[in-house]
Amino acid sequence: MNCMYKEWILSVTCFFFLGTANARQINDSLVLSNQHVRLVADKATGKISYYFSNGVSLQNTVACMEDVHAGYLVSTAYSKHRVSTSPVQDAFGNGTRLQIEHEDDRLPVRLIQHVILYEDKPFLLVSLDAEPSRGATPPEAWDGLPETRYISPLTVLPSDKGRVFVPGQEPRILDVPFDNDNWVKILTRQWPADTAKPVTGTSYEFAALYDRSTLSGLVAGSITHDCWKTGIAYHASALKGELDSFRIYGGAATEDNKTLPPAYGGLDGTHDHAPHGTVRGAAVQSPVIYLAGSSDMRNDFTGYGHANVIRNGRQEWRGYAPVYWNSFGVEGVLGYSKVMMPPGVAKISDFIHTLDNFNKYAKPVLSIDSYDQNIYTTDLLASLGRYGKKRNQQLGFYFIPFAVWTWKNTVDQTKLSGTSIPLRDVVLKDKNRQPIAYKDGDWGAYAIDPTHPAVREYIISQLKKAKAINATFLKIDFLTAGSLESVTRYDRNVRTGMQAYNQGMKMLRNLVDTIMGPDIFITQAISPMFPHQYAHTRFVSTDVYSHLRDDQPGFPSWGSTEASMATGSFMWWVQGTLWPYTNLDVAIMQHFQKNPDLTEQEIKVRIYSMMTMGSILGDGSDFREQLAAERAKRFLNNPEVCAFFSHPRAFTPLRVSDGDSMDQQLSFYLKGDTTMLALFNFATQQTFTETIPLKDIGLDNRKYAITELLTGQSLGQVAPGQAAISLTVPVKDAMLVKLVPVND
Repeated sequence: MNCMYKEWILSVTCFFFLGTANARQINDSLVLSNQHVRLVADKATGKISYYFSNGVSLQNTVACMEDVHAGYLVSTAYSKHRVSTSPVQDAFGNGTRLQIEHEDDRLPVRLIQHVILYEDKPFLLVSLDAEPSRGATPPEAWDGLPETRYISPLTVLPSDKGRVFVPGQEPRILDVPFDNDNWVKILTRQWPADTAKPVTGTSYEFAALYDRSTLSGLVAGSITHDCWKTGIAYHASALKGELDSFRIYGGAATEDNKTLPPAYGGLDGTHDHAPHGTVRGAAVQSPVIYLAGSSDMRNDFTGYGHANVIRNGRQEWRGYAPVYWNSFGVEGVLGYSKVMMPPGVAKISDFIHTLDNFNKYAKPVLSIDSYDQNIYTTDLLASLGRYGKKRNQQLGFYFIPFAVWTWKNTVDQTKLSGTSIPLRDVVLKDKNRQPIAYKDGDWGAYAIDPTHPAVREYIISQLKKAKAINATFLKIDFLTAGSLESVTRYDRNVRTGMQAYNQGMKMLRNLVDTIMGPDIFITQAISPMFPHQYAHTRFVSTDVYSHLRDDQPGFPSWGSTEASMATGSFMWWVQGTLWPYTNLDVAIMQHFQKNPDLTEQEIKVRIYSMMTMGSILGDGSDFREQLAAERAKRFLNNPEVCAFFSHPRAFTPLRVSDGDSMDQQLSFYLKGDTTMLALFNFATQQTFTETIPLKDIGLDNRKYAITELLTGQSLGQVAPGQAAISLTVPVKDAMLVKLVPVND
């Protein structure tokens, strides 16, 4: 055991397992604790140290901000640190607020830290306010109001003797991209690295520090998403399980850097072309940060999801989950290739109508993709809707709220669709005051201002089209464009990209309810993860083409099932917290667009991955092809599969992805009246044998039959008193089994 860790255990044992939040004075420190965590606030320096019951510690943390006028301000630079506590009773429960006011007559801005510790909750809420100083007089050219584009309620720096420690033999950092664009996976980084290159980077909105073997660690993330883009920057030391720099801050704005690997700074950031907007006022508030350290980070992630819902709300969905067919897997951008539209959709509709189990629950949706290209008329799409209605089907509608695809040389001449306003008047501007090409190229997507009245008018025109064709399912795409920072904006009171995006999404949600009605299902495709509360589901990753691995010969080097599951193994918790369901995009029964044909084994793995993630069921196949139709009857019309997708639930991971390899071997379980296990082996050379202690999946001491889900084939039994179950998955395969109680 690490000596420093042993000393810490001895010093803090008496402060845990107290049952409620307790405050006490010890020498020059105020100590606040419950059974999960102990806080030590140093009155002399204003530093706060966090000691969690699982051994995680964040020592000598500080708060800081970069004021436009006053420069860099850090809490330890202040001469006075007033430490106090007060009771809290809010939506999260009862607790105690630790408040530290950092003041100095020489400094024009004072910093006020808040840490809320709840009596019976395993998490803390941490934030920082910046206010005008009550003593210093600002220069004449400045009114004294704080103005910042960088504010951090929790920073660990070596210069302040800061240290982060996570115990365990296999420490990892979970590094999350800002959005789900560009097929960028979540990173799981080993620290210290096995190379000379330091482990450093930035995660967005949330992150985790954990031990791979035990899943014990720390989960940190923002629960406020109406102003700041939150960054979590880290730098590992040379010692195992230690960070010497860790900064959680509002104000993340990063440009893509195509010289770097996509997940390592190339495409994982906020895609901004301008600095983060400044926030100014009598009281500037940082993001509110959720911080939890327990023996099971899976519980902490679920808690993080619930905390976001308590703070921001969420959408609900009554009845069966939707099932749908989407045209993009056949045609791509509708109309140009003339593969499907318009007569082909009728044939697809006819075939879907023959699938009795697929039709047993929700009315299937015919989701027509990329309709914003305006190639097909509203009347034509309405006629398809009427055709589908006769077969008990619904129609879906696609549009892009905050970006416009057009030719680069026509931006000045083009009018925003549905309005009389020139596009040049509504596009966002970069740091050189030029239009932002969110997707660059001669044919590109230009980001438009969610606060502009013309954008509202454009969205209304799109929703009226959706209403005219009686659509009940909306797919909204390329939403990240609305969150980009801009040097100009119609509403000058909106100062940041996230403020604009949140305002735009709230407007969109209200317009959907007003124009189309309250029972419209909304799925987000390419988008930031937060704010989450305006839709019913979101793509876990970018489009999935259903081939097994990104390195598969003949297939694109993106969009594989493995890539989506490597990310998904850390995202199961969003189902049931942030959204009623997830969306792992569509399954494919034969081939995606012009890609090679898939094997039946790949299709099985794909279906199992969608089930494991709690996804809604979508398909993008051309059922006019005989092989696709035959496979759909076996896979999409399977009664077990259809029953599950009527009320999808995400499985909890037992083994998560690790590192950059595509040879991931993953396992999950779903507790219920009938417990299920899902195992995935994406390795091409090595079989995967997983031994699962029955106590880890909550099984009683009784007899169970093990049956394969798709075929119903018996794979053996679990005997009463048996301690564990072992299952073996061949290479490039998956297994999903039911553990059915047997009454002798």
